[in-house]
Amino acid sequence: MSSALTDLFPYPIVQAPMAGGVSVPALAAAVSEAGGLGFLAAGYKTADGMYQEIKHLRGLTSRPFGVNLFLPQTEAADPAAVDVYAHQLAGEAAWYETELGDPDSGRDDGYETKLAVLLDNPVPVVSFHFGVPSREVVDSLHRVGTFALVSATTADEARAVEQSGADAVIAQGAEAGGHQGTHRDHPETGGAGTGLLSLVAQVREAVSLPIVAAGGIMRGTQIAAVLAAGASAAQLGTAFLATPESGAPDLHKQALTNPLFVRTELTRAFSGRPARALVNRFLREHGPYAPAAYPEVHHLTSPVRKAAAKAGDAQGMALWAGQGHRMARELPAGRLVEVLAAELAAAGTALSGYAKGGGGR
Repeated sequence: MSSALTDLFPYPIVQAPMAGGVSVPALAAAVSEAGGLGFLAAGYKTADGMYQEIKHLRGLTSRPFGVNLFLPQTEAADPAAVDVYAHQLAGEAAWYETELGDPDSGRDDGYETKLAVLLDNPVPVVSFHFGVPSREVVDSLHRVGTFALVSATTADEARAVEQSGADAVIAQGAEAGGHQGTHRDHPETGGAGTGLLSLVAQVREAVSLPIVAAGGIMRGTQIAAVLAAGASAAQLGTAFLATPESGAPDLHKQALTNPLFVRTELTRAFSGRPARALVNRFLREHGPYAPAAYPEVHHLTSPVRKAAAKAGDAQGMALWAGQGHRMARELPAGRLVEVLAAELAAAGTALSGYAKGGGGR
């Protein structure tokens, strides 16, 4: 990775931007203060809401941080399929004594307005999910001194990221919690994806861009593994979700290690786009029938998910989590960065000793 970018954070540890209220200023500040790169998630917020969080974060730390944007969704969903799914969810709405949301509440997540705010009030790093920004957008960020990072889930997507002029690619493996950052949602793929180590190797051979590896990373030894595979840094989400600074509901934090939730699965049940979550009742009952319709399904289920959280019912919530969720540690975010850095250093020492010893013989 370019020295100018790595100089922003001493440790190769990036806190993933988790939308939905998880990546709050307190979390991003704690990570950045400890030597990682903290991130705010602008997804599902208004432009003013994003701006207020940036102001709040700047009051907590003078260290660099990033802001994540969702790219507008240009492929309209089948209205009939959305209507059928809405009919299926009617019982959920009745059970939680709420109404289903309006599936036509908007497809662009206020992208242009948020981008304008970030150009008027530049931040050190902006990352993009669900697509590739135009070369014009990337150039405009560069002109105000902002680095641009873009998610990719395949080598071909990484090539598109490189063509955009972005400074680095976030290689997101199938192990990652939350939404897959695919540039296009192809229903026929069924949410299949490539494992992180294989993806990093493929992206490394496909592009010359620096790589930030994301997907199921919970320990410093795993950070060492992706660095050895060719990444320049690691992005961790679920690992920070359980920290006290995280804005996730307590039910969500507890579910990560609760024996009731034994595995994760990629599902469209909550948003209409493949996303990895802990398997609960809602996912089991509705996942097989959810259409490829993002953000329509997200808008549709939003009131139900909020009502379930308010009722203290984890079985009706979107419990986003990566495959390493059982390894979550309830440490303060700053302390977690320090522990991860120490584990990374120890792994590096062990590898160095192994190499010098001729394979340990």
